[in-house]
Amino acid sequence: MDVKYHVISTLVENKPGVLQKVAGLFTRRDFNIDSITVGESEVDGLARMVITVKADDKILEQVTKQLNKLVDVIKIKDISKNAVKRELCLVKVNIPNEKARAEIMQYVNIFRANIVDVTEETLIIEITGDMEKINAFISLLKGYGIKKISRTGLTAMARGV
Repeated sequence: MDVKYHVISTLVENKPGVLQKVAGLFTRRDFNIDSITVGESEVDGLARMVITVKADDKILEQVTKQLNKLVDVIKIKDISKNAVKRELCLVKVNIPNEKARAEIMQYVNIFRANIVDVTEETLIIEITGDMEKINAFISLLKGYGIKKISRTGLTAMARGV
């Protein structure tokens, strides 16, 4: 079984219960969703759902067929290979001293992140990018004491036409 990371872009009806139906389909097959993002699309009344999963090709094909059977699902596309992928992350980190504050601010600049909240004891930092960039940033901050992390999960868009 060759398990790979897949990003599935799905155009669905923008109405209550659709997210639950899609998530339920994965649950019934004992299949974990790594992340899911949903928002309005460029078409009135439709939403774009980006689902990231780890699966082999056979299981992914089964799930795709089942998704296509749902009335509220308009279009499905696996965009794993040719897409722009981004995630938003907020990190609240301790500031033990002025030296640490200066070091953290250097990391913020290097990673093109933004400080969105400052107190005497903590900073809240916003960073966007691919998962590897965010993971690397979080790894650097661990030594200072991370209080909280909130990640949106991956969103993506196919490249080209």
